[in-house]
Amino acid sequence: MYRTFIQTVSAAWLLCACQPQHVMPGPQQISAAEAARPADTTLSRIYQRSCISCHVSPASTAPLVGFAADWAPRLTQGQDVLLQHARDGYKAMPPKGFCSDCSDQDLRRLIEFMSTPIHIPPPAKEAA
Repeated sequence: MYRTFIQTVSAAWLLCACQPQHVMPGPQQISAAEAARPADTTLSRIYQRSCISCHVSPASTAPLVGFAADWAPRLTQGQDVLLQHARDGYKAMPPKGFCSDCSDQDLRRLIEFMSTPIHIPPPAKEAA
């Protein structure tokens, strides 16, 4: 019985250890997400009207704009799945993310913008 208990606990520990851990964005990533805007002015207006309120807040369940750790597991599902989630709604995201007039092309472009990693340069080293 003790051996079975140890085997069960060991198996559970190994399964937990293999699960990806959620990486929290730091202040620089949050600031970068808050400042990011699509270069296209029409897309930028849609983004600011419909996406920004959730996708710049780490407190929401939405992936943070430009934060690769949030987007990587989603991107592995493929663009068609991401489009379907955006169009139909998924978990806490409402259908079309409050953009009822968005086309599939608009949604694809928004996904591409938000999922593109924002490079955060390392802090400058002080001269000795």
